[in-house]
Amino acid sequence: MPAPLTLPRLSWGAADAPRVLLVHGLGSDGALMWRFGTALADAGWHAVAVDLRGHGDAPRALDYSIAAYAADLAATAPVDGGAWDAVVGHSLGGAAATVAAAEHPGWTRRLVLVDPAIALSAEDRDIVRVSQEQSFADPTVEAVRAEHPEWHPLDVELKARATRRASRWAIEQTSAQNEPWDVRAQAAALTVPTHVLGADPAVHSIFTGQLASEVLQNPAVSMSVITGAGHSPHRDRPEETVAALLSALA
Repeated sequence: MPAPLTLPRLSWGAADAPRVLLVHGLGSDGALMWRFGTALADAGWHAVAVDLRGHGDAPRALDYSIAAYAADLAATAPVDGGAWDAVVGHSLGGAAATVAAAEHPGWTRRLVLVDPAIALSAEDRDIVRVSQEQSFADPTVEAVRAEHPEWHPLDVELKARATRRASRWAIEQTSAQNEPWDVRAQAAALTVPTHVLGADPAVHSIFTGQLASEVLQNPAVSMSVITGAGHSPHRDRPEETVAALLSALA
């Protein structure tokens, strides 16, 4: 694996509670995992969110392969050492967490993947590219609110800030350096209990159909779908998504 970077952290909840790591998606940052962080803290967890390489306050680098993102996560441990009690990864974060958990089975005791980017088709990649181009073209609160009027004001504010804080080159390289974008082999190798919180295919999901069926052949993996939610269920349908997360971790 590539040499890891040290990732900056945010945290919610008592430090002596069970530890859960929150990993954001492409173009976001750790602060945008606030909905999970606050809910988990209220439920008795200590939640830690990181900024991935090239995002937020994290170091910049030349390598933006999924393997590099995964190496950073595998090197990220609770402050007192040991394994995470759970890791929650969204989109890119889900792909990187899948690789880290498959290659380092002692890294976490449980994994929750939120519409994870396990494998991206050409169509998926085009959608991601257009979405990121639009975000960087107008990284304002007003633009995010117009695109997602149903989001909580904090999500709108933080998404605009995350775009301004991210490296556009890093985002572009994340796509360019992962051709093909495919971690199905690592998903098949998972041994820790893993639950996928899927987006609603009727809205937009990147983990559905044949891909989901293939990954679910691994008996360690289960799945539920957040009805009415697009690719970011924790922002589109936050109450339902938080309830599903807490159920998966129960």
